[in-house]
Amino acid sequence: MKKILILLAILILSITNVNAAEVKTDARLQYNLGIDYYKIGQYDEAVTSFRNAIRLDPNYIDAYYNLGSVLEYLQQYDAALAVFKQIIVRKSDDYDSAYKAAWLSYKLGENQKAKTYLTIIPPTSARAQDAQALANQLNFALSQQKASIPEQKSLINQSNRIYQNVSAPTGITTDVDGNVYVAEFNNNNIIKITPDDKKMVYIKDPKISGPIGLAVDKSKNMYIANYNNNNVLKVSNLGVISVLISNLKKPYYIYLNGNMLFVSCQGSDSVLRYKLP
Repeated sequence: MKKILILLAILILSITNVNAAEVKTDARLQYNLGIDYYKIGQYDEAVTSFRNAIRLDPNYIDAYYNLGSVLEYLQQYDAALAVFKQIIVRKSDDYDSAYKAAWLSYKLGENQKAKTYLTIIPPTSARAQDAQALANQLNFALSQQKASIPEQKSLINQSNRIYQNVSAPTGITTDVDGNVYVAEFNNNNIIKITPDDKKMVYIKDPKISGPIGLAVDKSKNMYIANYNNNNVLKVSNLGVISVLISNLKKPYYIYLNGNMLFVSCQGSDSVLRYKLP
């Protein structure tokens, strides 16, 4: 019961962390709806509302924080960690989220990652005492100087390997965590191959039809050239699928450079240059 009350306080108080004028009205409505759902114990609905708020305003820090807190309460630790990591990417001095990421990494048995997140928290932070306590559990000596957030490095498996039973493979891309993604044209899905060679269906959705080109940005949002549906899809790092660009003729290859997306279109003998929002 105490944990529920603490979490509820976090949900309510965190509203003050964002200037309301800077948040889109429709996103704020979804955010407030998420809090209302949480208060009456409808946690799945709360999660959906917070995800909707983020979809409408991808930089809505409070929505990320409350989504991560609810997922943590539901013991969905992997999903919660992914959310807090998104906060750190957007707001490097959010030491509350850095501590959450460290704690969740510890819960998942990823002690080295937990230590990395702890080094982000300076001794002057309100979370410094908690960070030190967790560091003690890890037998880890915290530096008295704030460390910069380490750059994520590619962890792609360096060994030779052939992956069988990939149906009509077309586009292929990787992310900063070393995962490999392959579009299966005939099955209308995207498969994921982890650095430890686990192969699984990553995305299967009615919106996907004839996927070919793939790209993933630094925030792990995915872009799909949806050949048969004549559009480009965006799959957010939270799994929300939306049409990013429509009315293309047979989009084929995708290339991402910074915030510029290039799409070759076979049906119109053209290449589109599109600035991501």
